[in-house]
Amino acid sequence: MAEFDYMKTDAFVADLRTWLSAVVTNQETCVDAFENTTGDTSEKMKKLLETATELASNGLAMVTELATVISSFNLGSLGDMFGGSRRLLTAAEEEKRRLAQEIDTLAPDILVAQDGTGQFGTITEAVAAVKSDAENSTVIHVKAGVYNENVSIPKGKNKVVMIGDGPETTKVTGNKSFAGGVPTFYTATLDVNSEDFIAKDIGFENTAGVDGYQALALRVSGDRAIFYNVKVDGYQNSLCADVYRQFYSNCTITGTTDFVFGDALALFQNCTFVARTPGANRESVVFAQGRNDSNSNSVFVVQNGRITAEPALLEVQPPDRSYLGHPWKPYSRTIIMHTEIGNFINPVGWSTWIGKLGLNTCYYGEYENTGPGSETKNRVTWPGIRKITSEIAKTWTGSVIYVDDGWIKKSGVQYEPNLKEI
Repeated sequence: MAEFDYMKTDAFVADLRTWLSAVVTNQETCVDAFENTTGDTSEKMKKLLETATELASNGLAMVTELATVISSFNLGSLGDMFGGSRRLLTAAEEEKRRLAQEIDTLAPDILVAQDGTGQFGTITEAVAAVKSDAENSTVIHVKAGVYNENVSIPKGKNKVVMIGDGPETTKVTGNKSFAGGVPTFYTATLDVNSEDFIAKDIGFENTAGVDGYQALALRVSGDRAIFYNVKVDGYQNSLCADVYRQFYSNCTITGTTDFVFGDALALFQNCTFVARTPGANRESVVFAQGRNDSNSNSVFVVQNGRITAEPALLEVQPPDRSYLGHPWKPYSRTIIMHTEIGNFINPVGWSTWIGKLGLNTCYYGEYENTGPGSETKNRVTWPGIRKITSEIAKTWTGSVIYVDDGWIKKSGVQYEPNLKEI
């Protein structure tokens, strides 16, 4: 509150919603981690967090109500109410600022190369050399090669920019898995816990396979993370879009079951999702969004994307056990718009998770999608399935869901803040 600026009230409230939403999710993640323990440990942990969870949820409800009030009065930034104003940049100034911060113009601060031409031979060493709480970005250029290591970007090492030589040329690979005895949260080949992380032209994969069960290629748990031209390859739970604000542009994500999951406020633009054959008696499911509180601002929005499958799955006719998503948590929320959907998706579109969990309280919507799998006449008719009109679709664009999307714009990556009708 000490840094409160009344000129940016809308952005300030959006920050509070994001942070409190993350608190609620992290508490739930903590409790979930004890589900498979013996004895009464799980119940004890729930009891221990009971008060903290209630406080966080109540705080989130109050901040959400405040956001609603600001929106209903069309106050936006409250600067005008106090006699203040913000000068809007001209188009030329905006372009100049964008070009000044274009990712492609950034000179590397650290070079990683396996051929001895860089300061370091591993990405882990490069990350260790990054100063904590740096005011400026630290650019790590990872030269072409396959890096067999599990990389972690810890809290405090903010504004890291990781650039490869191409998602098929620079690849980070690992094989940690739940079946191999590692808790799901810690199986990621790359985990991001810091703020303002950017990755470009690089690939992350987990090769544990279908028998590895939960095995993350990428987990993103830091705020304002951006991924551009990144490839995420895995099987079950390939990408964990865990918490906070995230943006994915021109990325490719592959997997089998729930291969994009988590509880982040995440927008996927011009991204391709490739379903792999899930194995015997398992469903192929793309999205498992985990919103657990009705006041959370978390959502998965897919815009101008492509949902397809590997050849073996595309050839299965009629479509059987492949779905767009299912409600991992009660208030699961996913919107898919202007996206091409392949014929491997079951006509019902969405599947159940555990019994009737979330069927009444989820929020699933499809808007002007194309392709043989986009036909909605045979979709499930749960109360949580929403009819998305043009006006509603506009409320799920980047300029609206993020409130303040300046952190994306200044990165210079390809980004469309609004809805372009097709």
